[in-house]
Amino acid sequence: MSAPKQPQDTTVDAEQSATQHQEEGMFDDANDETIAFPQESNIEAELSEAQAKVAEYHDQLLRAKAEMENVRRRATEDVAKARKFAVESFAESLIPVRDSLEAALSQEDQTLAVLSEGVETTLRQLNSAFERNKLIEIAPAVGDKFDPHAHQAISAIPSEQAKDTVAQVLQKGYALSDRVLRPALVMVSAG
Repeated sequence: MSAPKQPQDTTVDAEQSATQHQEEGMFDDANDETIAFPQESNIEAELSEAQAKVAEYHDQLLRAKAEMENVRRRATEDVAKARKFAVESFAESLIPVRDSLEAALSQEDQTLAVLSEGVETTLRQLNSAFERNKLIEIAPAVGDKFDPHAHQAISAIPSEQAKDTVAQVLQKGYALSDRVLRPALVMVSAG
């Protein structure tokens, strides 16, 4: 017969287990720090990576700001040049007109017919310059409907024309590319 098993001392087992765990390094304070080091180095790596990204983004931001400043400066210069030279084409078109007028005035002993022919030629040159530069004449005919965008009414007069139509044109107007520079001065029919 075998001898009955005696209960083992649990205190001894706990001490042995603690000693064994301690030998394995499970409860060692130094071992706890080594476990924390990989976490700290991982955080440090993430921090340095984030700082590198921040530096890269900051550099990109500075470059973008500099580029925007350059674009703004170039645009301002382009607008200034466009304003300065906007009438260049028109001015070039008017130079021959001036030359013709000066030539007509420099002629001595002109006949009325020659002077009239010179003025007509000069007027054709001027009209050609206007057409090339899209300067359009606003000359409403008598009886046309009054347009407040293109006409300026000086007064309303009794007329045989229908009410709110042009009764008389006092001065032609001009538009540059669909923008009215000077409205035509008209008298409007009161009916």
